[in-house]
Amino acid sequence: MLRFASLASGSRGNCLAVQGGEGSCGTCLLIDCGLNLTDTERRLARLGLAPSDVDGMLITHEHGDHAHGVFDFAAAHGTVVYLTYGTMLAMKAEGKIIEGVRMVFVNGRQSEAIGGMQVIPFTVPHDAREPVQFVISDGNRKLGVLTDIGAPTAHVAQALSGLDALVLECNYDRDMLWAGGYPRWLKQRIAGPFGHLDNEDSGRLLGALDCSKLKHVIGAHLSQQNNRPALARAVLARALNCDESWIGLATQDEGFGWREL
Repeated sequence: MLRFASLASGSRGNCLAVQGGEGSCGTCLLIDCGLNLTDTERRLARLGLAPSDVDGMLITHEHGDHAHGVFDFAAAHGTVVYLTYGTMLAMKAEGKIIEGVRMVFVNGRQSEAIGGMQVIPFTVPHDAREPVQFVISDGNRKLGVLTDIGAPTAHVAQALSGLDALVLECNYDRDMLWAGGYPRWLKQRIAGPFGHLDNEDSGRLLGALDCSKLKHVIGAHLSQQNNRPALARAVLARALNCDESWIGLATQDEGFGWREL
């Protein structure tokens, strides 16, 4: 079994749980931890997980909504943190590293075996020091996660083709962003080549993938100011030519419950 669930998804914190195998023989990983320690523990319990169940934390990049709670959780529970060297340097410069936490460096050129799961990082264009996103496999099934990227690339499309499940950023609706109240510099940063994906770009990327094995597609990292769930769901459904009700959405407060492969 390979299953995944979201503790939270959005600009106020992101955290995704992935679990493979059965019982005590299984492996549980968190992808990012932008929540504080208490909130992370509480939301894990909501999924039926204890902090001791977590075998490792995979960090995509240093931005606070993805990394705020990483080292507090790791220090409290002895969890190994997997991150790029550039992400470590950026977090160290911001005083976010806690001494004594075990770190393992990953990069976008090689996979990493963690317990019974294979972790495949891949590089993405985003305004961070050395950002990556991840594909997770138990040897039979694959989950892809793409939550912070400024523009789709051929490399990203190759990494995400042939998956069994995909968690895909749908950060903003372009018209809502430009008509909204954000300062112009922030609008330009979000919509720029190292910012975030809008709904239409997410749909185009999804339509370019080999989706023949997809059993779950979840829209994620939706802006609460510059997007609407119905808009994101409609674009992804159109890309797959499926009913809108088949598309899942991750929310800031609830994330989403376990999905099994």
